[in-house]
Amino acid sequence: MMPHIQLTALAICALLIACAIPARADVAGDTSRIVGTWKLVSVVYQDVATGERSMPLGEHPVGYQLATAAGRWIAIVNGEGRTPPTNDAERSKTLLSMIAYTGRWRVEGDKVVTRVEAAWQPAWVGTDQIRQFTFDGDKLILASPPQPHPNLLGKMVRLFVTWERDPN
Repeated sequence: MMPHIQLTALAICALLIACAIPARADVAGDTSRIVGTWKLVSVVYQDVATGERSMPLGEHPVGYQLATAAGRWIAIVNGEGRTPPTNDAERSKTLLSMIAYTGRWRVEGDKVVTRVEAAWQPAWVGTDQIRQFTFDGDKLILASPPQPHPNLLGKMVRLFVTWERDPN
């Protein structure tokens, strides 16, 4: 009778341990779903201090993101209504209405991590840009942790970027 009790106790312990360990994402499956060309749908900034959400790049920003199976990530985002600058002040404003970077990417659980090699803002070069990802049909939604944003003079924000798979 004793071995039966020990076996039952062991089974219960194993079940409790299995329930306590968080489920691991399907990294290979998620990676293959992320690979491809994505067209920008929206960019929302959330002020960490106030929770206020805004769309400083407009309601219809333009951009593309490419994630290759070989591990290259390229993203370029332009604010809505950009026009060619005609002087230095406008040139500075134009720089603030875009985001562009590239680097090597990988999936870690429910996060995509890009080690930035080149960017529109030098502050991002050499950093890991971490984005939690979710899928909603043919959309890829990326959410950043709170971070200082170079276009906002280091103001702490979260970014919520929605991409739609480009069928072309």
